[in-house]
Amino acid sequence: ETKRRLEIETKTQIRIPREGVEGEIVITGPERKGVVSAKTRIDVIVDSVRRKEPFTHFLSLPVNSQPIRERFLEFQEDVLRKCDSDRGIDPTIFQKPEKLHLTIGTLVLLNKHEIQQALDTLEDCKQSLIEPILRGEPLTVRVQGLEYMNDDPSSVDVLYAKIQAGEQAERLQILADRLVDRFSTTGLMQQEYSRVKLHLTVMNTLMRRDPTSIPGERPPEGKRGYKERESFDAMNVMKNFGLYDFGNYTVNSLHLSQRHGAGKDGYYVCAGSVSLP
Repeated sequence: ETKRRLEIETKTQIRIPREGVEGEIVITGPERKGVVSAKTRIDVIVDSVRRKEPFTHFLSLPVNSQPIRERFLEFQEDVLRKCDSDRGIDPTIFQKPEKLHLTIGTLVLLNKHEIQQALDTLEDCKQSLIEPILRGEPLTVRVQGLEYMNDDPSSVDVLYAKIQAGEQAERLQILADRLVDRFSTTGLMQQEYSRVKLHLTVMNTLMRRDPTSIPGERPPEGKRGYKERESFDAMNVMKNFGLYDFGNYTVNSLHLSQRHGAGKDGYYVCAGSVSLP
């Protein structure tokens, strides 16, 4: 047993809460060196487990104002009318208008303590990151144009709306990158890239099987290809709607969202949030 081996090798006693019971792991021993060693090795084991688990929460910026939702529904109707005969295109792969969002990063939160840790970090970010970057000024971006995740428009899994470049978009990029940096230091979020890819997913083939899918999610380690995907042909969508304008949006809140389910407003269940200017 892993626990027994750790105790022998580090000359410590390790008390782990029973399954289903919240609580801290307690390590005791005659020497500090042994206790520190045991904690380090437990942290490595937990991190390994975290990497293999599907994410439970994600940091999100809702982009679902009434005007944006209306434009999205018009887009969906137009695509289904003009491109319904194109391979793989059907209503099931469109995002729900109430759930339109930007994903900052995903988290695996294994218990209530880690959820609280993430909420504390989120609250800390409001004062240490959000307020200094935004300086009390509203963050309004333009959502316009389409792009796809891979390099073949005839075989696409994720189609997204772009955040138009400019001063406001750069402020948003800086904020997103700093948030990921900060959450990564907690060990609850994996930092995969140096910059967050800001994109508003409008069509995603994972939604055929899992309507709660978060676009761009990384499959857990050891589970590559764990979801079957049927791509779609986006050539006509790009030809007809490549410059589609979804309008301006003022980003007004940052959420720690739960992966599954929806709140009363139709958006992802909110574990906690902070407001933006």
